[in-house]
Parts: sequence; C-alpha cells; structure tokens
Amino acid sequence: MAGNMLANYVQVYVMLPLDVVSVDNKFEKGDEIRAQLKKLTEAGVDGVMIDVWWGLVEGKGPKAYDWSAYKQVFDLVHEARLKLQAIMSFHQCGGNVGDVVNIPIPQWVRDVGATDPDIFYTNRRGTRNIEYLTLGVDDQPLFHGRTAVQMYHDYMASFRENMKKFLDAGTIVDIEVGLGPAGEMRYPSYPQSQGWVFPGIGEFICYDKYLEADFKAAAAKAGHPEWELPDDAGEYNGTPEKTQFFKENGTYLTEKGKFFLSWYSNKLIKHGDKILDEANKVFLGCRVQLAIKISGIHWWYRVPNHAAELTAGYYNLDDRDGYRTIARMLTRHHASTNFTCAEMRDSEQSEEAKSAPEELVRQVLSAGWREGLHVACENALSRYDATAYNTILRNARPKGINENGPPEHKLFGFTYLRLSNELLEGQNYATFQTFVEKMHANLAHNPSVDPVAPLERSKPEMPIELILKAAQPKLEPFPFDKNTDLPVKDHTDVVDEALLAPVAV
Repeated sequence: MAGNMLANYVQVYVMLPLDVVSVDNKFEKGDEIRAQLKKLTEAGVDGVMIDVWWGLVEGKGPKAYDWSAYKQVFDLVHEARLKLQAIMSFHQCGGNVGDVVNIPIPQWVRDVGATDPDIFYTNRRGTRNIEYLTLGVDDQPLFHGRTAVQMYHDYMASFRENMKKFLDAGTIVDIEVGLGPAGEMRYPSYPQSQGWVFPGIGEFICYDKYLEADFKAAAAKAGHPEWELPDDAGEYNGTPEKTQFFKENGTYLTEKGKFFLSWYSNKLIKHGDKILDEANKVFLGCRVQLAIKISGIHWWYRVPNHAAELTAGYYNLDDRDGYRTIARMLTRHHASTNFTCAEMRDSEQSEEAKSAPEELVRQVLSAGWREGLHVACENALSRYDATAYNTILRNARPKGINENGPPEHKLFGFTYLRLSNELLEGQNYATFQTFVEKMHANLAHNPSVDPVAPLERSKPEMPIELILKAAQPKLEPFPFDKNTDLPVKDHTDVVDEALLAPVAV
C-alpha cells in the first residue's frame, strides 16, 4: 500500500531569498541560511530553488566568471541533504513584484546599449526596458564578438564545469533556464518600473530595430510589405475595449492582426527553443531536468481577446491554445514547465480585472500533461493560510489521491515562494509543515521519489507548423475537483486582506 501511495507524493521546494548572495557577489549569511535550511529539513521539504544571477557571476567582464559565493551556498544545501533547483537568471532583479534588491544584467553588456540601445526590448514610444536583452539580438554578435545566445551558452557551460561536484552528487536536480523578464518566457509587457499597474493590458514590446526588421521581412515574404507593427493596441494601463486592436471585432481578428500575433508569439517560442537547445548540449548526460517558467497572466482571461496574455507573447484565445504550443516545443528538449499562481482563487480577484487564475492554471497544466511533460508550479504571492495551501493541494492532484498507484495527474513538484523568517515562525511554520506532509500524501520525506534520469540529447528541431498544430482545436482542460481530498485545517488563520488584493504575477 505504501508503495502505491508513494506515486501520489509531490515534491516541495522552497525558493531562497533573492539576496542570498549579496549585490557585490558575496555570501555573508552563512549562519542565517544554515539555520533556515535546518528548519526546512525538519519540515520535510525536498529541496530549495535559487536564482544564479548573471549580473553577479559575470559582472566583472566577458567570461570573467566568479562562482565562489554560489559554491558556498550550494555547500550548505548539500550539507543539509536538500536538492537544488538552479535558475539561470539572465534577467535583472528589480522592478517586478516582490523584488527587494537591484541586480542588473552585467554592466559591460549594458555598455553595449549605450551605443546601440536597440539591444533592449522597446515599446512603441521608444522606451527601452533593460531587464533582459531583446530576443532580436539572440543571433547578433554585438557583445565583444558573441551573440546573446552564445553568452547564455558560455555561462551555463561555466556553471556546469564549476558545479560538477554538486551535479555529480545529485544535489542539483533542476536547471531552470531564464528566457525573459523575471526569468519567465515572455516579453516585458507589464513593467512596474515604467508605470504599469494591475490590471493594465500591457503593451506589445517589439519595436527595437532588430525585431522591427524581422517583422518587415516576414510581412514582405507573406506578400504584405505594407504591413507595419501595431499602432492601435493602447498603452500599459489601458483596457481592451478602449483600443482598436483588442476591442470587439478589433484588429486582432483580422488577417493582419493574426499574422502579427503569430509572428510575435512564434518569435518567443523560437527564442525558448534555441536557448534550451544550448542548455541541453551543456548539461547532456547530467542527472538534471531542464525547465522554463511561464508567467501566470490571469487578468483579462475572461474576455475573448485575452489582451494581457497577447501582449506578453502568449497567443491564447477562447478557440486557440497558446500554452500547448509552448509545451510541444519543450518535448523536444525533455524539458518541464513551471507555472505560477497555483495558490489563487477566482473569488479573491476583483471583477474589473476579468481575472480567472483557476481556469488559467487548469489550462496550462492540462496543456503540459497532454504533451507528456513534467509540470511544476509555484505560488505567486507569499501566503501562509489554509485557503491558499488547499488550492495548491487541489492543483497538485486535481482528482485527489489514488491509493492503488499514480493519480490521474499530479504535479512533478511545487516550489514555495519564498523562504523568510515569517514562514518559519509560530503558526505559519506549523501550517507549512502540515502542507508539506499533505503534498507528500501523508508519507515521510523520501529523497528517492521521482529520480531524474541522465539528460538525453534534444530531438531534431521541430518545424513551427508542427508546433502550431497544438494550438487548435483548443481542448477542454482535464477535470479538477473543487477542493483537495487532503486539506490543511484552518487554525483560525486570519488572512491578511492585503494578501487577497489582486496583484499581478
């Protein structure tokens, strides 16, 4: 019986603080982190996740990598017998929800932008976003002779070489490859640093000269050299019906609009495909799983145009699955998907945002499972209440426990955002311990669950036409129970009303 129940066990990870390594690339919190890891171990947690910041490690100059601080952190994780998910964080820390420190991308990379500002994502008014290099320069040798993709490859290769001890020991089990702002595979369509506030629809971010030239070439090839990038899609804090592009029967439904949206979203898929191929070459043979993160853009999900998803690069409509296409691309790299907002309930959202996080989670998880992927999740906001934990538990095993073997579907893992003293104190810690136990199907912590096989080489490149076949017909998500069958009991939790306020993720 216990063996059958083990198939219901969902691993739980905890995200380490953003500033576990300081802004000057030093590890100065050894005693504090050691004590916190001990408490996580006592709670039965399986592992931790950490951002490995490009801006810190390669901050001094091209290929001048300094991994010393991260080695010290990894030593503590290894000592605590926890597993480790490492994020290749090619983005800036700062300017997004929950960012408490500022770690830009390397200065020598930003210096290239002083003479060529088009290396950065750009909106229609010409405002640059320096969080992450535009995917338009993926193959442009602008960085001391290297392309962006080559810089990402070299960084990951140096990581593998320097972290061999932890890879060989099975400590590092997951390499999450950052593909955009906040480490998510998307365009920076809703930057708080530029005045965006929830639930603004965001903006298309493809007006740098490299992406503009790519679009013009694609339009000419399609027989429409007169087509330009959209100028009718509004601004960051707009609403769909106030724009020509997203309004009822708007541009997004025309031949020109569909062409643009296909181009915009396909560029994002190809960007992910290209960098995952490099990651696969680097970590070939390692007992790690590659992963990417998809953003939980749950606002405007209830309207036909799905405006906020479209501006971020997810071409998802009521009759088109914009997430299964991404999942299909991932199958070629044996990669998994990590999705967010697993703790959110529709009832917690304001009516004006037309938000539906529960439906979005169902759609994205179902898309991954249909393509045969391992699917993982995170919460978007730090929550300590039973309601949030029970929502996560429901999403982790949508049809509950199967006492005779694997459940119909289950998450491969869940990562809790984020480690803090608040999580590890009093009732919060007690509730979290119970949550971990329930995720483990009431079984003891078991480090041998879901072992990771050596990474195999990516399959041959998949034609975009085959990837896009996953978009239609858009199938109904798999059924999810309303509530989990292994609930965390509510210990007179008083939920902070501020936590339930709609916040973007």
